[in-house]
Amino acid sequence: MSVSYIHDSASILSSESQSNIPLVDLSKPDSRHLIVKACEEFGFFKVVNHGVPPEFISEIESQALSFFSLPMSDKEKAGPADPFGYGNKNIGANGDVGSVEYLLLKTDHSFNFHKLLQTPEKFRSALKDYISAVRKMACEILELMADGLKIQQRNALSKLLMDEQSDSVFRLNYYPPCPMLDEASVNGGEGSRIGFGEHTDPQIISVLRSNNTSGLQISTRDGSWISVPPDHTSYFINVGDSLQVMTNGRFRSVRHRVLLANNNWRPRVSMIYFGGPPLSEKIIPLPSLVKGKEESLYEEFTWFEYKSSAYSSRLSDNRLELFQRIAAS
Repeated sequence: MSVSYIHDSASILSSESQSNIPLVDLSKPDSRHLIVKACEEFGFFKVVNHGVPPEFISEIESQALSFFSLPMSDKEKAGPADPFGYGNKNIGANGDVGSVEYLLLKTDHSFNFHKLLQTPEKFRSALKDYISAVRKMACEILELMADGLKIQQRNALSKLLMDEQSDSVFRLNYYPPCPMLDEASVNGGEGSRIGFGEHTDPQIISVLRSNNTSGLQISTRDGSWISVPPDHTSYFINVGDSLQVMTNGRFRSVRHRVLLANNNWRPRVSMIYFGGPPLSEKIIPLPSLVKGKEESLYEEFTWFEYKSSAYSSRLSDNRLELFQRIAAS
């Protein structure tokens, strides 16, 4: 299968020193206001003092690297992803591809970890500890968000992640280093390999952590792309499509992608917790955020309906477009 490339690298790879990614220190009293501002302007921000124990982070990354270092024939025993399990290059069922291997797992630990070979119980234990800590941090962020939006019910958002029926998932992405001279190198070294194509996340919130290898980019409101400097000690938060609807468009889900430099000989490893609501949950604007005669910008739908629609589309599609209300003329 061929690898996709983007050749106009000068126009898409902004200087990391100029990326101006919003930074939120969760230990500071002004964090709730900074979170709201970042969600309005970027749909994305970096958090420090997040409270996730470093040993939990190192253990889950170690388990991930152990798995992705296995021979392909062994890794394939944990796949093909349908949707859970091991996947390689193919992203979803609609023809999207990238230079990525991944594991998509349920957060309720119901996946058959014996498919992961070698030390399945160590993997399960590491995942349980990590998910618990990251979910706690995500809920804290959602409650600070509610404070900043002056939502009376502080757990209006976080309760959806804490619900026993929460449809949250966890993804480990592994972007292999460039193994040989490839098409872009032959063409003078210009361009970047597409690790993961541009998209928004359909859930409420995404919590991302990666190793010290660059590649992540986000799209700003004017449509330009900026690189996100890697930081393996911090987390990055994405506003998802569902949160965009629940804030009636006040927050916007962030379009993002992973581009891999051709001279990158280190693998990129990222781990993402996607905080989703129960399948039956109605995704509508929170009442306190629809004021006066203002109406919802979106048709009412359940998370199951939106999830089904989103995953039957192409990765780069505007998935919320089908659910937008047409303004009366």
